[in-house]
Amino acid sequence: MERTFYSHGKLLLTAEYVVLDGATALAIPTKKGQSLKVSHNGEANNMIHWMSYTLNNDCWFEDTFSISKHGIVAATDTKTSVILCEILKAAQQLNPLFLTEIKERTVTTHLEFPKNWGLGSSSTLISNIAQWAQVDPFKLLFNSFKGSGYDIAAAQAKSAFLYEVKNEVPKIVPSPLHWSFKDQLFFVHLNKKQDSKEGISAYKARQAKQQFDIAAFSAISEAMLHVANLTDFEKLIEEHEEATSSIIGIPTVKQQYFSSYNGAIKSLGAWGGDFVLATGTAKDMAYFKEMGYETILPFSEMCL
Repeated sequence: MERTFYSHGKLLLTAEYVVLDGATALAIPTKKGQSLKVSHNGEANNMIHWMSYTLNNDCWFEDTFSISKHGIVAATDTKTSVILCEILKAAQQLNPLFLTEIKERTVTTHLEFPKNWGLGSSSTLISNIAQWAQVDPFKLLFNSFKGSGYDIAAAQAKSAFLYEVKNEVPKIVPSPLHWSFKDQLFFVHLNKKQDSKEGISAYKARQAKQQFDIAAFSAISEAMLHVANLTDFEKLIEEHEEATSSIIGIPTVKQQYFSSYNGAIKSLGAWGGDFVLATGTAKDMAYFKEMGYETILPFSEMCL
């Protein structure tokens, strides 16, 4: 018997960092995601053989887990094995019947995007395990990781959405984008992976020392959702970038790397890596290619 689960990747367009403190964010699920397939062969040894594959079908992680009344134990103590063990244990705490049947299982995961793109290899995994374990994915996230949970919302979303979380209770409002200028938006990968946990920690350290207007970020999210033209959209991007820069103490990505670019550029998620959103024409993409940024995706190719 086989079962397959699937979750979409994510992009956070607005309220990065401040979404952790209750700001309303605008987020988008991506067309690419990750699948998880569980196969049972019926043998009574209560083991899980886990294999994770990249976009190119290369096995980047493999381990065996044993399950007993004493808990779930991995064969190795690699970082990935430890994290995976923690997620499985958290799922079992939420659903004590999870993994109690005595069968050998083979679990395979397949990413549809490169790991260094930052589209949610962890969040799609948590979402898929939650489906497998039949538990609340947000509770699984909050019990095993930290974060706002917008990426978990994106995993099963069918369109863009407004997201807000307070006291670990998420509010999700599906909000399809009716922008007439989508063909003038594209994403550029900065050729490096950003550690979201480090970004959150740095933000929390600064946030404790200053006050800022959460409502202003929520207003930008709402305005961006309903913006009518590219010019106004670019103004919102610049306003958001400057406000975030003043909070986290980091220059905007345009100031740092693309000061001569004519369009607007916005960081997505934790600043310093992964993708940025840029406005411009197909010809403007050449600007980034000339600077050595080869991974450039039009909005229509990236977003669900």
